[in-house]
Amino acid sequence: MAQAGEVQVAVAANFAAPLAQIAQAFTAASGHVLKVSSGSTGKFHTQIVNGAPFEVLLAADDETPKKLLASGHAVAGSHFTYAIGRLVLWSAKPGFVDAQGAVLASDKVRHVAVANPKTAPYGAAAVQFMQARGLAEVLKPKLVTGESIAQTFQFAATGNAEVGLVALSQVVVPGKPAVGSYWLVPQNLHSEIRQDAVLLKTGEKNPAARALIDFLKSEAARQVIRSFGYGP
Repeated sequence: MAQAGEVQVAVAANFAAPLAQIAQAFTAASGHVLKVSSGSTGKFHTQIVNGAPFEVLLAADDETPKKLLASGHAVAGSHFTYAIGRLVLWSAKPGFVDAQGAVLASDKVRHVAVANPKTAPYGAAAVQFMQARGLAEVLKPKLVTGESIAQTFQFAATGNAEVGLVALSQVVVPGKPAVGSYWLVPQNLHSEIRQDAVLLKTGEKNPAARALIDFLKSEAARQVIRSFGYGP
């Protein structure tokens, strides 16, 4: 085995749990260790441009990696789509969300948790969905905005909002029963949530960073990604 190294990874909050599982398999296979920071893709973009030492970015969109490539902060030809995200309307209460998501327009919902559409792609998808359903104006006074999809999920999990528009991967955790109730938002009601990975310039000469990019394309990683409800 080549000398084990470590790689600094910035990961979108929605993908933190799958990455934790992938990291175990990656370390077992390669000996390399991941140092992971999770948060909102928009904030990571700012940090990377300002010199943060991340070597690999797993974004919640495909725009941020493209921007980093254009500005010379990422390695040409290294980006690819590692997952297609799915948006769900979720409540911590069992039986609260119905099979059509109609509860969103009802008086039972006083607060709706969404991620900041400016920094979180799931937030942008949530806004598109509300517009597609003709609910954007009605729901505007009810919105509770999280900085990341992780904070958005917390708002709904703690009951600060009756429902949240969150990532399916936060609700469907392999080996655990789903908590509460949810409705999978049809993909034709928002732009596709393409989640791209990219090797950053900081990691260009780090074999562990390149090895992680390769491992994310492996069948072992893909199985984990599918098990969390992401599209391939």
